Amino acid sequence: MIQNNSVKTIFHISPLIRITLLSLYFALTTPLPFLAKTTTLPIPQWMFWFGLALGAFLVYTVMTERVILDDQEIRVCYPHWAKVIWRRGWSLPWSEVKALKMRTTGQGGMVYYFTTEKGDRAYLLPMRVARFAKMVNIVTQKTGIDTTDIRPMAQPWMYFFLLGFTFLLLLIDVWAILTALTMA
Repeated sequence: MIQNNSVKTIFHISPLIRITLLSLYFALTTPLPFLAKTTTLPIPQWMFWFGLALGAFLVYTVMTERVILDDQEIRVCYPHWAKVIWRRGWSLPWSEVKALKMRTTGQGGMVYYFTTEKGDRAYLLPMRVARFAKMVNIVTQKTGIDTTDIRPMAQPWMYFFLLGFTFLLLLIDVWAILTALTMA
């Protein structure tokens, strides 16, 4: 019997990011059925509610991403139920990693891609995981690549601000819904 003594470390999307993005989704979409009803839009209410539920499910599905690091590879995956409707994820053996290349985004941020010896593909370093620094340290241990300059794309304070503004928007939503209900 062969035993696998590989230590597996799992990183999930940061709870702060998950809560912020789900709250923002609800803050942006919840008033729509109420406002549509007051404007007598010719779309049935059930379609709005179905669309909102479907959208919430899809946003939640995106937030189920997890990164698994073990002695052999880095793997980005989703739960089995999410693979039916969402991306399959990817895996990359440590032995194939050549470098981490920085790229700037259209908004001026920086992201990093694993490149391989073959050079055939690039794999995005997940940057929204909880315990990001620990994940990067493991990447350094497994690949020998210097990761001292790698930082998460968005700092936690940015998500705290976004969450705060989202709660303000939710307060405005309550006002908009109450106003729409009194006009109906």
